[in-house]
Amino acid sequence: MRLSARNQIKGTVLEVQKGATTSHVRVDIGNSQVITSSITNEAVDELGIKAQAHVTVVIKASDVMIAVD
Repeated sequence: MRLSARNQIKGTVLEVQKGATTSHVRVDIGNSQVITSSITNEAVDELGIKAQAHVTVVIKASDVMIAVD
């Protein structure tokens, strides 16, 4: 797989929480760090994403925002 996105992090799926249309996929990327991705249930099924699967998290964001009260 070749992508233009440079932010690619390998990890292991901790869990997949399916909702009505969207799943939250929690990925352990090491050092007690977890990234959660929100993707469609269809994508989860097509990719065969399950707990303990080895995956690559790809981050391509045009904006990263931080807010405080």
